[in-house]
Amino acid sequence: MTAKKLFLLDASSYIFRAFYATPSLKNAKGFPTNAIYGFVQMLSSLMRQHEIDHLVSVYDRPEPTFRKQAYQEYKAQRAETPEDLSRQIPLLKEIVQEMGVPALEKIGFEADDLIGTLAYQARDLGYEVVIVTGDKDLMQLVQPGIRLLDTMKNKWCDEAEVKEKFGVKPSQVIEVLGLAGDSSDNIPGVPGVGEKTAMALMEQFGNLEGLYENIEQLKGKRKEILIANKELAFLSRQLATIDTKVSFEWKEDDFKLRAPDQEKLNAIYQDLGFQRLIKKIETESETNAVSERPEKLSSHYQLIQSLEALDALIQKMKQASWLAVDTETTSLNTWEARLVGISLSFKEGEAYYLPVGHSFPTTAAVPIWGEKNETPPLHLMPGQLPLKEALRRLKGVLENPKILKIAQNFKYDDQVLRKYGIEIQGFAFDTLLASYLVEPAAAHNLDRLSQHYLGHKMISFKEVTENKKNPSFAEVSLEKALAYSAEDADVAFRLKKILEEELKTQELEEVFHQIEIPLLPILSGMELLGIKIDREFLSQLQKDFSQKLELSQKKIYALAGREININSPKQLGQLLFEELKLPVQRKTKTGFSTDVEVLTELAKYHEVPKEILFYRSITKLKSTYVDALLNLARPGTDRVHTSFNQTIAETGRLSSSDPNLQNIPIKTEEGKKIRQAFIAEKGFELLSADYSQVELRILAHLCSDAALIQAFEKDEDIHRLTAASIFGVAPGEVTSLMRGVGKTVNFGIVYGQTPFGLSQQLGIPPQKAKEYIENYFEKFPGVQSYRQSLLQEAYEKGKVRTLYGRQRILPDLHSKNPNLRNMAERMAFNAVIQGTAADIIKLAMIRFEEIKKKEKLESRLLLQVHDELVFEVKEEEKDTMKKWVQEAMSKVAQFQVPLKVEMGLGKNWGEAH
Repeated sequence: MTAKKLFLLDASSYIFRAFYATPSLKNAKGFPTNAIYGFVQMLSSLMRQHEIDHLVSVYDRPEPTFRKQAYQEYKAQRAETPEDLSRQIPLLKEIVQEMGVPALEKIGFEADDLIGTLAYQARDLGYEVVIVTGDKDLMQLVQPGIRLLDTMKNKWCDEAEVKEKFGVKPSQVIEVLGLAGDSSDNIPGVPGVGEKTAMALMEQFGNLEGLYENIEQLKGKRKEILIANKELAFLSRQLATIDTKVSFEWKEDDFKLRAPDQEKLNAIYQDLGFQRLIKKIETESETNAVSERPEKLSSHYQLIQSLEALDALIQKMKQASWLAVDTETTSLNTWEARLVGISLSFKEGEAYYLPVGHSFPTTAAVPIWGEKNETPPLHLMPGQLPLKEALRRLKGVLENPKILKIAQNFKYDDQVLRKYGIEIQGFAFDTLLASYLVEPAAAHNLDRLSQHYLGHKMISFKEVTENKKNPSFAEVSLEKALAYSAEDADVAFRLKKILEEELKTQELEEVFHQIEIPLLPILSGMELLGIKIDREFLSQLQKDFSQKLELSQKKIYALAGREININSPKQLGQLLFEELKLPVQRKTKTGFSTDVEVLTELAKYHEVPKEILFYRSITKLKSTYVDALLNLARPGTDRVHTSFNQTIAETGRLSSSDPNLQNIPIKTEEGKKIRQAFIAEKGFELLSADYSQVELRILAHLCSDAALIQAFEKDEDIHRLTAASIFGVAPGEVTSLMRGVGKTVNFGIVYGQTPFGLSQQLGIPPQKAKEYIENYFEKFPGVQSYRQSLLQEAYEKGKVRTLYGRQRILPDLHSKNPNLRNMAERMAFNAVIQGTAADIIKLAMIRFEEIKKKEKLESRLLLQVHDELVFEVKEEEKDTMKKWVQEAMSKVAQFQVPLKVEMGLGKNWGEAH
């Protein structure tokens, strides 16, 4: 006869483990879901893998326990539960209840105490007790009939395991903890006594009583420490001891599993976006735990190793409506990457891998693309397709616009294949971009998407490369490459259908298909084209900046009266606050803060912080731009190739990296010189086209404020007009200083700035800043009305949308923390305006490419930086280009106010801007 079993789940411990082990997830409304998802998966796995009739989920309570009364510092070191986790716990408990799992919690007691009491009582009733936990403290409960199970490690713990772990019997675990303490619970133990020493003492004396009765057997410092901390040792044991006599009544049926409420679970999962769990309920099929991975999603993964097999595959692909494409290469750097293989999928559960460049390890240098003899001497593995012939045959399919393409991060695959003479046509779906639009704040890597939407953990790159120090996919065996790469194509193909439905449900189809997807090949081409730098100019600038740094360093030493390490915050803090006695602005955990904000304030009082600011600015310009540009410029072309990132900024703005061209300072003379280093090729000039006050114009259109609209229609100086209103003077009486304040207020309004934030920026009292904002709203009342209506809608829906439908999810609108809530309100207002501006400039880029193709222009788009587009213009096309760029940018949207574009031409970016 099978023994009765009772499973006791240490739920509180598992909630935390699920929260930190599961990637950051949020639903369409921005509600965090990772702890719920991870916990439900672990609980489902437990219930599926074991024959369970009786199970109870045991939770901690927030109220103080008897341990806190005995020792106020108990668990005092623990950080407050992250808000993203605490928000999930009530709903998680509700889900567990609807799953039919009984729950238990009791005020004044920890989950451990309830588990201990239940374990002993159930054992006495003839149950075999299994405590599901990863907490070593519960090892003290282990005895015949009571075992621990850590499902995260798939590890059982019985008496022998406790002995191996602690070197003592389970009953002695508390004795060890009494001496060694437990840092996770802030149980002090005896200072200087570690686990190994405690184990040895308990093996010798049995327990604390035995130790102190025979304390004279010990000698030296250890004896003195133990005697001095006797009370602390007994207190620590008391804190570590699980109470197994908690008073509560229960019957065996109380902890019997019930049938789950499928309808309620389905509704909850639908709201949380748990598509896989919904599918499980609908099909009544079992699912895989988040910590498990089937060997592959489908058994229909096939290596294509002959041209005959490739031809047969091509014939099948010609009949396909959709085709997922993924490349495998030797590097993430497009310019250094050598093609190793291509995976393709045109049917769910089927995928094919075409190996073309797998090689045995070699020490031969691999030339960079563009250099002579670019094909390196390789020792190719047998059983592969000839590279050039395979690509020649694939070209027709990949460049067929009628076969719509799917990819995860299309730009990379597109650029790699362009290197080999293939320009993909018919690209229509990027799973990375779709995920970004659906959940802007989430991670968008394929493995996360697979786990979230398919419940499948993918094979990792580390696994197939066997954790080598300098792994190369080229050296992966064909069988492993098939499993890894075919899975990528298959998962991307499967995700397309799911994400397409998400885009439709969340009304994001327009921004996806009309803006983000058409922009992808444009950005890909811009990155490959790059922009030329003046290497000679930069080299001279490098020398100039080095000289300025040397002079600035000497000046700081002279002002300080001694030499210091200018790059050491500790030494700077000592100089500024201890020696020069400047007012302390802010402290950090390690000392005084010496960030830019602090130094800017201190510069009002002394020359040293002012000079340090200058030193830092030159250091940053030299390292971040001058040195970096010289290193990044490609030999032979002197062009740098920044990467434009579509999925970083939640507002929809593009960002750039390697190098970052978005943050080049243009207010200082030194910063302006950086732009002069970007030049046009011979026979070309650079054209800079910049939207003028586009965000304020968008605001005017959205809020329909009559005064604001009139100002833009008449092309009035909006900053002067605002200054006149907040200072109560006529526009003609506004000084340049007053206009500067007006400009700050204008953009402060766009960014949802508070009176306090504005006061900090302007260096005025908060009350005065409040007056400025009130005067502004009095002049432009439509702005205030629009802001209020927008925030009301944001609170109702948990998100805001741009004019083109892009969404920004704002879960912190409902935060209990007023600072987070206020920040979310500012984000709500700004996201609509800045996001719409981002959409407009993207549409202008798409419109220009359409014009370029139609008019057969040789000029080309190089850069997008904030509200500015930079073109390399053929000298014969200068006048024509001005006309077409003006049309592309100013007529891309029909607003209540005109979109104004300012343009400039020059041999370098500095001249053009």
